[in-house]
Amino acid sequence: MGELAKLPNIGKTVEEQLNRVGITTVEELKAAGAKQAWLKIQEIDESACIHRLLALEGAIRNVKKVELPDDVKADLKAFYQWHKK
Repeated sequence: MGELAKLPNIGKTVEEQLNRVGITTVEELKAAGAKQAWLKIQEIDESACIHRLLALEGAIRNVKKVELPDDVKADLKAFYQWHKK
């Protein structure tokens, strides 16, 4: 496993998906942001769910997804509802 899998919430599968969409470092993930990274993953995996989006945001903040503030979760859920296929 690489650098991204060392972050909270990021396992081998999500790391592989991030790598496939051109995100290979923590800095690239932070620069893209959770929403843009998730949209890129959704292009290659239509099953990308809200949990993956929350996991990406948690990884960027270096916390478990359940520890995200409620307002952040609400914002991400609204974003997910708007963009899900």
